[in-house]
Amino acid sequence: NSSLPYFPLPDSYPQYPSKEQVVDYLVDYSGTLKTQPLFNQKVNAVARKGTNWNVATADRNYTAGEVIIATGNTRMPVWPDFECMANFHGSIIHSSSYINGAPYEGKKVLIVGFGNSACEIAICLHEHSAFPYMSVRNGVNVIPRDIFGIPIVYVGIAESFLPPAFADFVNKPFIRLSLGSIDKSGLKQLPYGALTQIVKDRKAPVIDVGTLALIRDRAVKVLPGVSRFTENGVVLENGREEHFDAVILGTGYRAAVNDFLKDTSVLDKNGCPKSGGHSTSKGLYFCGFDVVATGALHQIGIEAKSIANDIMNKSGKSAHD
Repeated sequence: NSSLPYFPLPDSYPQYPSKEQVVDYLVDYSGTLKTQPLFNQKVNAVARKGTNWNVATADRNYTAGEVIIATGNTRMPVWPDFECMANFHGSIIHSSSYINGAPYEGKKVLIVGFGNSACEIAICLHEHSAFPYMSVRNGVNVIPRDIFGIPIVYVGIAESFLPPAFADFVNKPFIRLSLGSIDKSGLKQLPYGALTQIVKDRKAPVIDVGTLALIRDRAVKVLPGVSRFTENGVVLENGREEHFDAVILGTGYRAAVNDFLKDTSVLDKNGCPKSGGHSTSKGLYFCGFDVVATGALHQIGIEAKSIANDIMNKSGKSAHD
């Protein structure tokens, strides 16, 4: 199910492909469809010009009848502005710059946030003999990667026709049976379930791949939110001061389409399209911005076919032509 139109993932791939396998798949996909991406073309502005669209990069302009923006929700890292952050003597990076835990061996590291990247970084740090701590300010939803051997994405697809709140009600006992209570791990449960979170907050829940077990074993420690930084660490919201050698910001991303799209009426306050697919501006489309429970590539494939069909129908052709 997690594949793009007309080119499924190879049968030889495991249930959960590695990062390298996904990259290989995308390279093969581009070659098979004979697409020719133009690299190193940072888009500075997308604006309506008469009946067409003008796309301006640093060194040239492109004119097209249709524009598809597929930069996604994770285009720009979110850097929080904590008090006294500049005074910290250790290293601070965003999770987008994290490569692996080797540089942190033997170090005490604070991860700010509890999203999927933050949780997987905590595992990686532990595997590289670092001492990871996680600062968690708000409530979270955590779901297993599989329920009784069934990938959670398959469950999302099967339940996609159900109201989110009802599906959350149905899923709750199975998630509890699989993961236990997260409250005992020092985490706060959100008052609504994972599928409601996707719709309400446009944010994916945490898919647990081992972080909870490390928290319960005290190999990863959970702390309250950060109040401010000090030269050697942070002061937490409960007033407690902790020293750290390094900080990794797992504070998420924003779409920031408003950085280059001049028609901001179709965007929300975070620069994210108000709705996926067609916009209110003729010939402008968005793909890959919807947060769904059915898998990102699966959803992108659906949206891509819909957009291609719409464009081809206007020209009297089929997207298969």
